Amino acid sequence: MSFAKNLTSRTILVKEPVKQIIAINPSRNRRTSHASLPPQKSPSAIKLVDYQPPSTGVVSLLPSSWIPYAELARLDKPAGTYYLFFPCLFSTLTAASYTHAPIPAMLETSALFFTGALIMRGAGCTINDLWDRNLDPYVTRTRLRPIARRAVTPRQGLTFTGFQLLAGLGLLLQFPTPCLYYGIPSLLLVATYPLAKRVTHYPQFVLGLAFSWGAFMGFPALGVDLLSDPTAFKAVAALYASCISWTVLYDMIYAHMDIKDDAKVGIKSIALRHEKETKAVLSGLAIVQIGLLATAGVVLGASPVFFVGSGGSAAATLGLMIWNVKLKEVSSCWWWFKYGAWFTGGGISLGLLAEYIIQGDRPKDEIEVPRSAWRDLL
Repeated sequence: MSFAKNLTSRTILVKEPVKQIIAINPSRNRRTSHASLPPQKSPSAIKLVDYQPPSTGVVSLLPSSWIPYAELARLDKPAGTYYLFFPCLFSTLTAASYTHAPIPAMLETSALFFTGALIMRGAGCTINDLWDRNLDPYVTRTRLRPIARRAVTPRQGLTFTGFQLLAGLGLLLQFPTPCLYYGIPSLLLVATYPLAKRVTHYPQFVLGLAFSWGAFMGFPALGVDLLSDPTAFKAVAALYASCISWTVLYDMIYAHMDIKDDAKVGIKSIALRHEKETKAVLSGLAIVQIGLLATAGVVLGASPVFFVGSGGSAAATLGLMIWNVKLKEVSSCWWWFKYGAWFTGGGISLGLLAEYIIQGDRPKDEIEVPRSAWRDLL
């Protein structure tokens, strides 16, 4: 579907490789020249930096032909990977405390989840860029993404997505078989998030459903059947809802970086819908997140270490972020989004780890380590 058809019937200014400014009238689907268009509305009137290959970091060490694909998977911007990983880690540490899983099993499961987060976050970004290929060139922050700048064609991007999903499936097969049933449905949410931005002001909620899915995975990964264990299921449900609230919170801050461009091209977001009361909404989301996190602890009979460590650190770090973030400044929004993953996610994880340690772990021979799905297929 063309960019013109995706938007409402208003004149959209685009930048062509010629010096003349062109306008597209979607209602007539034809191009007409305009000699006196308002310069402040034209992307051509904005001085934009040209693309420069990365000169630092891991991506800069890759062959030049690989760099567009690494950028497509956002290997140069790992904050999203951490945000996808933390719900998995929360679930794993909670399940480890609940089952008294041995330390090696907990560490191995966490490492597999981190690898999976790296792969699937990359796949989600590629899918997102394919959906937004006709929108990204008109947003300042996204105009230099590989597909937007035509370093990768849509067909190449689709092929790359296939390889990413195959890699994700291969990793998923390393987990116990029940994880397949819990993991595969999340792909539907990954694919629909980019569409949600076109139809609702709350696409962050859909993103939360996808990014928080890992909250379901830790328990079956450590051998707990959620459907036959009501206590575990209730705890996971509360943890999942808590992570959804956290996702909406941090992505609302992230959305403020694009708020002006999103309004111009017709992208919807919670930041646009609640621009004037953003900090009040953020505070409400933080309260909901902490309350649901505490609910998970109550259900499992957690000790004060969990409530002080995880709940207390979440309250402190979220309060600090909401108080200090300057929503009108892109650099401030990016800084708090980037490091907020470690402040809040890291604090909750440390509290859960402390809870796991004081619970103690049983010897290996008292725990039946689940077989991987791959072994079940052989």
